[in-house]
Amino acid sequence: MSEEEKKKLEAQLWKIANELRGKMDADEFRDYILGFIFYKYLSEKQYLYANELLEGETVTDYAQVTQLEDIAAIEQESLEKLGYFLPPQELFSAITKKGNIKIEDGEEAASNFILDDLERILTNIENSTMGTESEDDFNALFEDIDLASTKLGRTPDARNTLIAKVLAHLDAIDFELGKGTADVLGDAYEYLIAQFASGAGKKAGEFYTPQQVSKILAKLVTLDKQQIRSAYDPTCGSGSLLLRISREADVAEYYGQELNRTTYNLARMNMILHDVHFSRFDIRQEDTLEEPQHLDMRFEAIVANPPFSAKWKGKDNPLNETDDRFSQYGALAPSSKADFAFVQHMIHQLAENGTAAIVLPHGALFRGGAEGTIREYIIRDLNYLDAVIGLPANLFYGTGIPACILVLKKCRVHSEDIFFIDASAEFEKIGNQNALTDAHVAKIISTYAARQSVEKYAHAASMDEIAENDFNLNIPRYVDTFEEEAEIDLAAVTAELKGLENDMAKTDATIRGFCDELGIASPF
Repeated sequence: MSEEEKKKLEAQLWKIANELRGKMDADEFRDYILGFIFYKYLSEKQYLYANELLEGETVTDYAQVTQLEDIAAIEQESLEKLGYFLPPQELFSAITKKGNIKIEDGEEAASNFILDDLERILTNIENSTMGTESEDDFNALFEDIDLASTKLGRTPDARNTLIAKVLAHLDAIDFELGKGTADVLGDAYEYLIAQFASGAGKKAGEFYTPQQVSKILAKLVTLDKQQIRSAYDPTCGSGSLLLRISREADVAEYYGQELNRTTYNLARMNMILHDVHFSRFDIRQEDTLEEPQHLDMRFEAIVANPPFSAKWKGKDNPLNETDDRFSQYGALAPSSKADFAFVQHMIHQLAENGTAAIVLPHGALFRGGAEGTIREYIIRDLNYLDAVIGLPANLFYGTGIPACILVLKKCRVHSEDIFFIDASAEFEKIGNQNALTDAHVAKIISTYAARQSVEKYAHAASMDEIAENDFNLNIPRYVDTFEEEAEIDLAAVTAELKGLENDMAKTDATIRGFCDELGIASPF
């Protein structure tokens, strides 16, 4: 699929989402449209795989198979290969056909009632995995698709018509999965997530990291690596950050944790839709700081964009005092700001040969108290902090505050200094948001890789320099971006003022002349 065709697919999907949601807020309609796209994807994958199994049989079109023995055999193979199963009568095309919506010249005919059938089908997809290796990855996956919600329509018939329309519009789009274009559909899915994020305001921060920021994090943790054994995101949102790593290196396994249940479901869908086999990812739902789900594991690449300055239990949970993740630093992150608790968690999970990149609010670089104590320990005692990168303000949905990226390594090559990059002044204005271009991203990564000082942009600060600043990491202390004002030529200014006085005197004389001619008193 060409770039033009990819853009066309994205535009088609967004048009469906935007036009059919009616008065419903975009972020409320998100779970429905993304869920139905996912259902269509699962259906097409099932159809194509079943047709492969049917090669050489009397009936080679899965949609036409009626023999129970054949369906049972396909089910067994599908659960092992795909991780789920859809019988012929539950394929996306079958339920859409039953809906009986015909889109012709903008006219849409009345539909049969399909909501009960659709709800049963979505439940059956989840139930088909029970007792299999993929059960955890599909459990309650469609729970956010509430077909009885009055947001879809005040009456069952109104809701039914809307859903039938959505399915019919999606059915008219060929995802072309048989042509090996799963990445294209995955990109379109990511595009929709981004579009919903742009309209969701503050709530978008719960599930989406701007694409260019994701690109920076992915490039940082994969620099000079072609393969990554394991990638991890402790606050994985929709999974976009994790999936971005695969653009830079081959990732064997993905791990993530997400607190929000709806976003957790979205992350699992996102993984599967990007053709990541269920055996290669483990996404779990729980509070990462209070109930970590992968604590005994160590990861080669860790990325995260935690909620800025989130609250956590801190000292209010006595177990945190003895938790191996936090106990050695001499202080616990304040309960009002969990930023460094996430940093400590990532350090604990980081493999010896790994790299972690975490987005934090800029204040985490210089705030004192417990955070200052933790920051000093990371730098002086552990020497794990490799770089600090300052980002422009207003990059993230829901907050306009400036952010930074901390790059952490346990086995640092450049252990004698910390590299600072101030990229805060380089961005492009798009609507109400600031954005990074590919050129901005490339400059950050190439500067980090070269690790050479660049005037007013980057500086390698020695450990002595960091200590002299009391382990305060505020970037302007290390990267001087001060612009000297041009010297003022006082003699030239004086001459200019005298010239203006002469001009004013001539103007006054002209006005007096006009007044004399008119026979009126001069104002001067």
